[in-house]
Amino acid sequence: MFFGIKKDKTELEIIIGTNSSVKGDLDSKGVIRIDGSVTGNISADWVIIGSTGVIIGNITGRGAVIDGRIEGNVILSEITEIKSNGDVRGEIHTARLSISEGAFFEGHSYMTKREGSESKSVIPLKTEK
Repeated sequence: MFFGIKKDKTELEIIIGTNSSVKGDLDSKGVIRIDGSVTGNISADWVIIGSTGVIIGNITGRGAVIDGRIEGNVILSEITEIKSNGDVRGEIHTARLSISEGAFFEGHSYMTKREGSESKSVIPLKTEK
């Protein structure tokens, strides 16, 4: 699991249980845990999708741990972690991406630089003629 929750003392704000389903957008400044299904977009500091969780929609925020299924785009400023049961179908925009063995990802990923990170110069190799 990511370390941002404990470090920032962000609290679990919303839990969607295994036998629950939500249709509509969710917005929270804290952590949202999804073990049921959500049809709609999610905006939260952190999102945890349990192994039984299903999201049909986009996720935006700081970070996410995905052990369930998402059909939509993931746009996170810090980290996206796809666990071994995770199934992501869509684009991922993130600063850091971790995909465990056994996970499924279909789409494109785009890495963004985090604020304050230094850019490194690339020196081209000279080829002999």
